[in-house]
Amino acid sequence: MSLTAKASVTSYIESNKKRFLDELFELLRIPSVSADSKYKTEVARAAEYVKTSLEQAGVDKAEIYPTPGHPVVYAEKIVDPKLKTVLVYGHYDVQPPDPLELWKTPPFEPQIRDEKIYARGSCDDKGQVFMHIKALEVMISTGGPPCNIKFLIEGEEEVGSDNLANFTRQHKEKLKADVILISDTAIIANDTPSIDVGLRGLSYVEVEVTGPNHDLHSGVYGGAVANPIQILCEMITKMKDHNNHITIPGFYDDVMVLSDRERGELNKAPYNEKEYKKELGVEELAGESGYTTLERTGIRPTFELNGILGGYTGEGAKTVLPSKAFAKISMRLVPQQKSEKITQLFTDYFTSIAPKSVKVRITPHHGGEPVVTPTDSPAYRAAAAAMEETFGKKPIPTRGGGSIPIVAMFEQELGLKSVLMGFGLDSDLIHSPNEHFGLFNFFKGIETIPLFYRNYAAS
Repeated sequence: MSLTAKASVTSYIESNKKRFLDELFELLRIPSVSADSKYKTEVARAAEYVKTSLEQAGVDKAEIYPTPGHPVVYAEKIVDPKLKTVLVYGHYDVQPPDPLELWKTPPFEPQIRDEKIYARGSCDDKGQVFMHIKALEVMISTGGPPCNIKFLIEGEEEVGSDNLANFTRQHKEKLKADVILISDTAIIANDTPSIDVGLRGLSYVEVEVTGPNHDLHSGVYGGAVANPIQILCEMITKMKDHNNHITIPGFYDDVMVLSDRERGELNKAPYNEKEYKKELGVEELAGESGYTTLERTGIRPTFELNGILGGYTGEGAKTVLPSKAFAKISMRLVPQQKSEKITQLFTDYFTSIAPKSVKVRITPHHGGEPVVTPTDSPAYRAAAAAMEETFGKKPIPTRGGGSIPIVAMFEQELGLKSVLMGFGLDSDLIHSPNEHFGLFNFFKGIETIPLFYRNYAAS
């Protein structure tokens, strides 16, 4: 991309900022919550909007493929079959917005405050997907993309992408490419760009602990019958020791241990503990002994209680000894750990520590494998050079604490590596009330993505 072409890109973005935001807001208004069946028609409506947006941006064709769950949107812009091909992956489904009372403004009524877009999905991942759609429009309107681009935008990422592997296997020829480009991650800060080169895997389970066969009067039966909530809490407490080390037998057997040099490089990333605590509103941090915060969130596995329910939780008092208690648990995994093995190890241990006074049922939900992506590939170098050009600084390679299970799946099924070039921030409150995405970040993504294609096509 020449200086003239780059100026044209910048000018086009500047001239169309309001329209880009208006179109993004229409997508953000659609409550495409994949986890809740009552939103099924809304998820389908979001897929239609993504398809239409891709068509308006200038793809050669765009299609919606039904699955047993939510649909997949596929589109392509083929410049020349002889040129390199980039497959862009993203998702249009979003997390549930609950608890609604904690949102300052309704989650599906996007608003701009303090130079940020507030709405569920603004960052994860509708806003970042829309950057790619608008980047394509920008390229087509200013001379055309320098290589082929395919889009695979799904509606089940937030529930484990259950049907994407089958879709990928069935459409390998259609999805044939040279690399996968994903924007579903974050940078360190707006003045410190970064590219994730590793993601943790995931094992997600739900447990049910049952005591008596129906709820009991806590006065009549209390003290004589085991309380499932109490038992569940005691069992969960046994999952870690005083050093926050996970006690599941065999849990750490396959954990990849980094060398002192590798740990030193990881800890070079900018980090201010005082600001970190202030931002989170906590006075003290907690985690596995012997590791820094950057290590705890990037290279070490975790065990987290995501939700717990049981008994009466409504207004006022109800003296009840509940029949059941439930918990949702996620375990983040690091390279060499396998989600199926960890799920089984958890199941065996959790069942073994249950007293005879209760019955335990464990339901695995979704999982995914950890990945490490190369930093010496032409695609990574193209992304790094693009970010250096627009941010004015070389991006720092970092390990992400989150999980994108399809990255490992794509590598297995398509034999393709991914570049994780995200533009969000860890402070964007994804999965939480008041999720937001900076205007700076949205437009910086649209500006940077065409430079990636320029660099990659020339590599």
